[in-house]
Amino acid sequence: MGAPTAVDRQALILNDADFAYDFQNPPAGALTVGAGGTTVKVDRKVFPPLIGTGVAMTVGFIGPCGFNTPHVHPRSSEINIVVSGRLGTEYILENGARPIFNLLDQYHMTVFPKGAMHAEFNPDCDNAVFVAGFADEDPGVQQSAQTLLGFRTDLVDAVLGATNTTIDGKDIDTFRGLVPKNVADGVDSCLTKCGIQRNQKRSFVVL
Repeated sequence: MGAPTAVDRQALILNDADFAYDFQNPPAGALTVGAGGTTVKVDRKVFPPLIGTGVAMTVGFIGPCGFNTPHVHPRSSEINIVVSGRLGTEYILENGARPIFNLLDQYHMTVFPKGAMHAEFNPDCDNAVFVAGFADEDPGVQQSAQTLLGFRTDLVDAVLGATNTTIDGKDIDTFRGLVPKNVADGVDSCLTKCGIQRNQKRSFVVL
């Protein structure tokens, strides 16, 4: 049984220092590292002082031309502020809703409604950093393409005509048809601008 009151919960954490969180030295399970950047989360699992507060946070470090692939947070809306660099952001609320795109400069903010698929893209040759706030201690995250590819092979074949694919941003010519045009164009022009060599078009069999 959990602590019955907020005071009791606080008393379970003995050291004041345990109420502080270092995004540059996060605990195990808080860090997600990809080819285009890194995200560090703080939720009730990795930071128990959040229990009972109704909030969580993620800090994203997005490299040149990197993008945080389309995903949803099933249990929370998100407010996202750019603290360094710029980010292109886009979300689609649900079937039939128009896409909402913004190019955010430093200290500009946007919102992603609960459950809406959204993505962030760094259009520049320098690193970008964002801070995302959530209205749930456990907002959850589900990467849309990766989740789709997790279905049975025959179902994925029916949708994409390819299975077991791991997509890298440099393979733009290979997966252009699988990425929304504005994102694909953005990645393409960014790689050229930043002098990042694009991978040659390859068969999905070798990806």
